[in-house]
Amino acid sequence: MKHLTRRQSLKSLAALATIQIVPSRVLGVNGQTPPSEELTRGIIGCGGICSAHLKMPGRLLALCDVDKNHLANRMKQTGGESKGITGYHDFRELIARDDIDIVHVATPPHWHAIQGIEAMKAGKDVWGEKPMSRTIGEGKLMVDAAAKYQRMFRLNTWFRFKDNFYGMGVPVKKLKKAAMHDLLGWPLKITVSGVTGFNWKFNWVGKTGLKEQPVPPELDYDFWLGPAPKKPYHPHRVHANFRGYWDYDGGGLGDMGQHYLDPAQYILGKDDTAPVSVEIDADPQDKDAVGTWRRITFTYADGCQLVLDGENKDKDAAYMEGPKGKIYRGFKSDIKDLDKKIDALPDPEPQITDFHESVRTRKKFALNEENGFWSCTIVNIGKIAHRLNKNLKFDPKTLKFDDDEANALVNQPMRAPWKIEI
Repeated sequence: MKHLTRRQSLKSLAALATIQIVPSRVLGVNGQTPPSEELTRGIIGCGGICSAHLKMPGRLLALCDVDKNHLANRMKQTGGESKGITGYHDFRELIARDDIDIVHVATPPHWHAIQGIEAMKAGKDVWGEKPMSRTIGEGKLMVDAAAKYQRMFRLNTWFRFKDNFYGMGVPVKKLKKAAMHDLLGWPLKITVSGVTGFNWKFNWVGKTGLKEQPVPPELDYDFWLGPAPKKPYHPHRVHANFRGYWDYDGGGLGDMGQHYLDPAQYILGKDDTAPVSVEIDADPQDKDAVGTWRRITFTYADGCQLVLDGENKDKDAAYMEGPKGKIYRGFKSDIKDLDKKIDALPDPEPQITDFHESVRTRKKFALNEENGFWSCTIVNIGKIAHRLNKNLKFDPKTLKFDDDEANALVNQPMRAPWKIEI
């Protein structure tokens, strides 16, 4: 395929957005796809997290990055053109291809909504990175776009349905069953801390007083910034360190939050709502660089709580506790024979845990744009409280706070010419 100009690419996207695209190789004959036929995919973002996406199933046709070195390294790693893989500088050229089924969005969070939505408009299903979106408003637009264009979406965190959960030594399903069958009583409190096996990556902090440096020739820094405010280039703002700046993410909470909080949301049965208040214990924050926090407490309307113990203060904390008992790290409990009791109870509803099955059947993946939006909203509520150093009330129905400064961060302006149109 020839390379397209940005203007040609946008025209292609506009045309694609008017129709529903489900390639014949996805549907197969009578809606059935032969097992030998692979879904095809392209990856936007060739940084560190790209290595995980390269390992995912499906035939890779395209890679994209605004850093020539990142792109060249991944092209070499994958065999590049010799394997039928095309490299792109502009993500719009990748998603304009009609032979790609799934687009992986492995870029920094300030790009997640734009790239994910444009891919959906182009008829692609989307495999997105965490956090799902940098803001609450952008996440809601991703939900709306998936519904409008009937696209499948999955978020790249898996602990609600796969592997042993951090520090527990068991899958989340056992914790879910304990909660849904009221073995611990109600309301429940979940405490996320180093004591219970969690690492908030507090090294994801920004630096203040950065002095402008020359942009390296391999990096299109203006394109890397994209919708984010124009800031002088410094290497600590980009690539491996971008999470330390509010413009692009939100520190350790933005990086690891959905890994920890999505399973907690699932356990508590909160897949369609969010906490109604957040309390923050942290020092005042810089307007640009993210700092650390000590404790964040989220409370739901029914009294359930999520406590994020950043400084590992609660040395005796249970991971999950209620009026009837507690579950500690390693799945230890003060309830006799809890494991046997849980095994004897009915399982939660089954989930689709293979995204390619989701794409082929058009049935939602276990962690999709809808439940993913709410767990990302928990992250974003915490980020806003941290950024403003304020305790806040939140209305899950209106997606608004009781504070004007906080509401201004729900929908944040994008730098022209970037914008989201559904």
